[in-house]
Amino acid sequence: MDALLAEIRNCRVCAEHLPLGPRPVVQASAGARLLIVGQAPSLTVHKTGVPWDDKSGEQLRRWLGVDRDTFYDAARIALMPMGYCYPGRGTSGDLPPRKECAPLWQHKLLAQMPRVALTLLIGQYAQRHFLGKTARANVTETVEAFADYAPRFIPLPHPSPRNTGWFQHHPWFESDVLPVLRERVRQALSG
Repeated sequence: MDALLAEIRNCRVCAEHLPLGPRPVVQASAGARLLIVGQAPSLTVHKTGVPWDDKSGEQLRRWLGVDRDTFYDAARIALMPMGYCYPGRGTSGDLPPRKECAPLWQHKLLAQMPRVALTLLIGQYAQRHFLGKTARANVTETVEAFADYAPRFIPLPHPSPRNTGWFQHHPWFESDVLPVLRERVRQALSG
């Protein structure tokens, strides 16, 4: 695993497309029980090199009911994005994750994490990649049908502060999804 993580962190495959250059961000270990698959690092994460080290990460940790030490314990939680480097800024937020990363690295990482009991799929890119044709038409419908993907996956919206309106319009997320999410995370981490 250490050699694979070093190889990922040294990846330069799409360097010419990255406005700030490559800085792959990932956290993983062979013993991880919970896998969180996100989109791509934010500008803040690009600067620190620490996954989910931003407002979205704070919200995600609240959702999961875990503290910062638990979240960054690679022996328990793996953090794998769809795109490993900050993709740059677009007109309505960050650009989508680079398409080179998932086919290049995900199968290699997943093969070295046999103990993963639960995978959280954050946002449309992770959901479409892992759920394939079983993903619903959009993130809202996929998250609403979260029970259909149990016990292996729980699809989630992105915890970005930019999604505040989504959370206000979908109160069922907090009342129906979050209690199940916290319990499933607790079970996965205690296994």
